[in-house]
Amino acid sequence: MAGYRQFCPVARASEIFAERWTPLILREILADRHHFSEILKGLHRISPSMLGQRLRSLERVGVVETRPNPTGRGSTYHLTKAGSQLAELVGTLGIWGQRWLEIQPEHLDSDFLMWRILKHLHVDKLPLQRRVVRFEFRDEKKRYWLVLRRDDPDLCYSDPGFGDDLVIRTDLEAITRVYLGQLRLADAQRSGLLDIDGPRELALGVAQWFPISGFAANARAVWYDRDSQSFRPIDSSALKTPARRAIN
Repeated sequence: MAGYRQFCPVARASEIFAERWTPLILREILADRHHFSEILKGLHRISPSMLGQRLRSLERVGVVETRPNPTGRGSTYHLTKAGSQLAELVGTLGIWGQRWLEIQPEHLDSDFLMWRILKHLHVDKLPLQRRVVRFEFRDEKKRYWLVLRRDDPDLCYSDPGFGDDLVIRTDLEAITRVYLGQLRLADAQRSGLLDIDGPRELALGVAQWFPISGFAANARAVWYDRDSQSFRPIDSSALKTPARRAIN
């Protein structure tokens, strides 16, 4: 973005932080993703050339530093002291967005959602033996396979060939809201927005390993209104409604 040409610290800091993709790059590095490929996957829609450009720019202003890759060729990216302080704004920005902004259809992305689910799995809660969970979204033709292993869980975009132990069929918006902490998994099931097919023991275990966003504590709870087929925030008037109504 063009500079503001003002000596005001807000203007000068905004020239760095408000640059497209910069807050998301900081988000990924802050989450201990230091390799170029890891950051690229986490950003999802950025091109490799654009990511390289942004990283070089952040390095020039002292926000990011490169270090030798301890596992092979290339470099890894880390926040400097100045970058760590700037990255604190990412958390504040996320809290504000979680509290005050509503999800729109254009924000829904199954590829991005499944990647976030993989990266935030409660690994210690995964089954001891390998289990494969197939995800089907009713409003899309895409399918995904989560290969649950405590030592190395994986996400596949085609059938890995191990057989399906569980199948989760859901609406993309519903499970996105579950991940964001706006809707409980059990409520999504009771309202018919999410079905889990498979052995009872494995089905009950989904709630143990399925992750929620780090911003979930600041989420506004919602309930599904079947009449309008839409989600509505649980406000003071909704809370006066009988509990059974809130999940219909």
